[in-house]
Amino acid sequence: MTDRRLWSYKDIAAHIRVQPDTVRSYRKHGLLPEPDHVEGGKPYWYADTIRAWVASRPGNRTRRDG
Repeated sequence: MTDRRLWSYKDIAAHIRVQPDTVRSYRKHGLLPEPDHVEGGKPYWYADTIRAWVASRPGNRTRRDG
């Protein structure tokens, strides 16, 4: 099942626990994927796009107990 909700900078920031300006900086430096949709000049990404991006980010390792 795909999650087709559109996320703004604020939504992405909440998901990865940073400030929205940090997410804007990621985009400025080419670290975010291209937006899935642009409305009124504002970029939006599908939730699944961001989840896939987060999973592929360097330093994102599954943590193991022990």
